[in-house]
Amino acid sequence: MDVFNCLPVAAVIEDKVFCCHGGPSPELSDLSLVRGIPRPTDVPDSGILCDLLWADPAKDASGWQENDRGVSFTFGEDVAASFLLQHGLDLIVRAHQVVEDGYEFFAGRRLVTVFSAPNYCEQFDNAGALLEVRSDLQCGFRLLPGRATAWR
Repeated sequence: MDVFNCLPVAAVIEDKVFCCHGGPSPELSDLSLVRGIPRPTDVPDSGILCDLLWADPAKDASGWQENDRGVSFTFGEDVAASFLLQHGLDLIVRAHQVVEDGYEFFAGRRLVTVFSAPNYCEQFDNAGALLEVRSDLQCGFRLLPGRATAWR
């Protein structure tokens, strides 16, 4: 946890791709606010840092909603689209949910969840994936097989 508390909480690739663990925050009015987050630090129960780590997209949501996980928010496609437009970005890349195929698009392919741990906690039969962003900003996935074809 000491190492985790020192890692960057978000990154922007070529002014177009926003990367974080969770999702955007209703308090993130300017991306420069991310630079102001002290590191190392403990994660608070609310605010920008909490949301960057724990916010989740929700298919049937509109706006910001209470998160069933008990921390941060869920957000709808409208929030993802508005965040990208407000900050002049093209894509949100995040990781905080197990997805069956290792990656899953949301909001008309403007957000992608990339989950790199196949067979998560030996409780899921999910694949894992890695996202490659090339110098021309073309994106591709490298898949890590799930249990059905796992390496032995």
